[in-house]
Amino acid sequence: MSLNHVRPWRDIYRRKSRQIMVGNVPVGGDAPIAVQTMTNTLTTDVAATVAQVQAAAEAGADIVRVSVPDEASSQALKEIVRESPVPIVADIHFHYRRGIEAAEAGAACLRINPGNIGDEARVKEVIKAARDHNCSIRIGVNAGSLEKHLLEKYGEPCPEAMVESGLEHIRILQDNDFHEFKISVKASDVFLSAAAYQGIAEATDAPIHLGITEAGGLVSGTIKSAIGLGNLLWMGIGDTIRVSLSADPVEEVKVGFEILKSLGLRHRGVNIISCPSCARQGFDVIKTVETLEHRLEHIKTPMSLSIIGCVVNGPGEALMTDVGFTGGGAGSGMVYLAGKASHKMSNEQMIDHIVEQVEKKAAELEAAAEAAE
Repeated sequence: MSLNHVRPWRDIYRRKSRQIMVGNVPVGGDAPIAVQTMTNTLTTDVAATVAQVQAAAEAGADIVRVSVPDEASSQALKEIVRESPVPIVADIHFHYRRGIEAAEAGAACLRINPGNIGDEARVKEVIKAARDHNCSIRIGVNAGSLEKHLLEKYGEPCPEAMVESGLEHIRILQDNDFHEFKISVKASDVFLSAAAYQGIAEATDAPIHLGITEAGGLVSGTIKSAIGLGNLLWMGIGDTIRVSLSADPVEEVKVGFEILKSLGLRHRGVNIISCPSCARQGFDVIKTVETLEHRLEHIKTPMSLSIIGCVVNGPGEALMTDVGFTGGGAGSGMVYLAGKASHKMSNEQMIDHIVEQVEKKAAELEAAAEAAE
């Protein structure tokens, strides 16, 4: 639950779900919504895959998924798990033995697709391996690979078919006394995904992994994911998220965090509030923000920075940020600290000075947090 009683119109009441563990990451219950991504390297290229996992973790990923399409990948997974700084989810399709091998290799979670993993007997073997190796399971229903009998029943992928698929697989896990699972019901269509997720949220208390599958490239996929995931999160649905982009996995993590930050559900790094710029700007806002985004990537402490081109909205935005800069005239602008006008700074020195002020404020916030522990 995210509450702000001063501004009740910002309150989000999270759906109550039971909590499971994905490695050392709690998922569901009152745990923070976890951000996930997936590697796109060849899993058998251990060095490249580990490097991508580490880059994603540095960007803030709580969990990383790795595809395990063949036996050689299962072997590589052992080393990847050993070197990963975050829990690894093994992505399993078609070959149930890959699921068994992944559990044995140390995967924290198995993602299995009920539409292509095989009959119930094979699923039971995967469940046994997961239980024996303290491994959770994600039921990954996908509109593009629904079971044949459901397509025959409903005629096409639809929310009802996706929910029924998920509940059928939940039954198999529960019949085998396995309860460490979460579920997703993804589609590339935002409307279909949203409806399916609302349906599954009402039908089970299992933790829910959100995603709009095959969302597209960086720009179009970000927009589609922000609409689909943002609305579900706003409704309180979702315990983990993955933004699926045809882009670097680090970009998926960044977008995921930005979606959560925009709703006040997770806070990490510098939240830059900036104007789109216009003829009134006292400095090059777009270039400045682009530079600051890069220069401040190393800051992990949650804080806010306003970069506004002129005094129309600059002072007002600065009132609500930790550090701010508002463009003025004669080649300089006003620096705001803790919402108050502090001192003037030239445009030429402004970027270095802002970075210095943000780093100083981050250090203060970190020290205060440590003192409070």
